[in-house]
Amino acid sequence: MNASAKPQPSYADDRAEIANLSNRYMIAVDAGDIDTIMATWADEGVLEWVFGIEHGKEAIRKAMSGFGGGRKVDIPPGATSRPRMRHMIINHVIDVDGDTARTVAYWFNFTNNTPQNDVQLMYFGHYEDELVRRGGRWLFTRRRVFNESRQNRALFYPA
Repeated sequence: MNASAKPQPSYADDRAEIANLSNRYMIAVDAGDIDTIMATWADEGVLEWVFGIEHGKEAIRKAMSGFGGGRKVDIPPGATSRPRMRHMIINHVIDVDGDTARTVAYWFNFTNNTPQNDVQLMYFGHYEDELVRRGGRWLFTRRRVFNESRQNRALFYPA
């Protein structure tokens, strides 16, 4: 065995990295961290979501700037809480084939921005993702977002 040879990633490593990529994306959306969001995308990425289809990183950046936690929030002096959303992603099904992968995962989000000042479920749906490994990192090449609470909801079982 060549001691200088780089070990090949295992299927378990790939799954963990892909799940972490999805989690990082969701946290960045809630934080309004567009740079971290964009670090999850390949240059040729395609985002299909409730607002349309975005082709390429620059179009995705423009469309997602100000989405989720990135929206301006005026917090009055002396406030003890902040209205916000939290996106969750669960039930990842991840299929890896060399340097490409496909995933399906459920998502949902909560808000505390309600007239009753409680926490409520806002939306739910699923993602269908295509990914590529480049430079040892997994990146989204296509992300289809199905909001099953809205008009673009999937009327079928996720692929």
